[in-house]
Amino acid sequence: MLRTSDLEYELPQRLIATQPVSPRDAARLMVVPRTNPGAIEHKTVRDLPSLLRAGDCLVFNTTRVLPARFRGRRVGTGGKIEGLFLHAVPAESGFKWITLLRGRHLRAGAELELFDHAGAPSGVVITITGRPESEPGAWTVESHERASTPEVLERIGLTPLPPYIIKARQAASWVEDEAADRAVYQTVYAAEAGSVAAPTAGLHFTPELVGTLADMGVCNMAVVLHVGVGTFKPVETEFVEDHPMHAEWCSMSAGAVRMIQEAKAAGRRVVAVGTTAARTLEAYAQALESGGEPPKSLETRILITPGYRFRWVDGLVTNFHLPRSTLLAMVGALLPGVDCLKQVYATAIGRGYRFYSFGDAMVIL
Repeated sequence: MLRTSDLEYELPQRLIATQPVSPRDAARLMVVPRTNPGAIEHKTVRDLPSLLRAGDCLVFNTTRVLPARFRGRRVGTGGKIEGLFLHAVPAESGFKWITLLRGRHLRAGAELELFDHAGAPSGVVITITGRPESEPGAWTVESHERASTPEVLERIGLTPLPPYIIKARQAASWVEDEAADRAVYQTVYAAEAGSVAAPTAGLHFTPELVGTLADMGVCNMAVVLHVGVGTFKPVETEFVEDHPMHAEWCSMSAGAVRMIQEAKAAGRRVVAVGTTAARTLEAYAQALESGGEPPKSLETRILITPGYRFRWVDGLVTNFHLPRSTLLAMVGALLPGVDCLKQVYATAIGRGYRFYSFGDAMVIL
């Protein structure tokens, strides 16, 4: 069992990245060999072709981030509210959402007027109807608005940047630039909309880098996992294994499954770009251990901690993660223990690597 306290570390505030580097692949890349984690190298993401070889399978999560964050005010009192769209549920008319809301005196029956991108009333009014059992801490809201959820989000939705980035920017008196944030907080290969947070390891890739890897014989493959807010929820139990793991929808095509199985049989490496791609691969690997046809999609609650036996994933491209997170535990599972993970992170801090969603990356091979 892994104590959650073992996933703590101290990070200087100055190392929290509030914006990405440009171009994307200019981000720093820490190279960590799985068999000899002490032999760390320091490169950039654009050096990735020199670390991979023909026949390797590089697996990308091609989910697209929704403009899921919104702002508004209480009808009647004018009190400010902020919210995050999580997902829609069937409604007889209009739309019905599961959301996170922040504001004073929120209660069932309260009406909220949502703002457009410029902070002006959008004409969309939602009513709080209660608490959903499936999402602790969330609210159910409804509206008789005739437009579809994608249309409404396009009208009122903002880029769902992580709260720590928004807080750091506010402290520095940044002027919000929604168009710029929407461009950089999306992978260049994003396809199917459904995430409320970006698969951030993929933010480092440019079309040119993806093309270079394909030209040298690396097999670039797509999976989809729609990232939910639970991905970043801190672990609050004493032991990580007791954490109530969130569910996320993911999918792999039958062709992708077959290519992964062929690569593993031939001894070729499977490298996941991000923990969400790794989670999808391992969820499918577990689902297919007893044989049968691969499902078109599945809901996974897989929790990967040190001691886990990886079925398909041989390597991982990933950012540096928050303390006390299941993402950090997954990275530790690819290394020879939590002590090794802490040494790697201490090296990154000592070398001034930039952390979290807009930060630098590491690759474990």
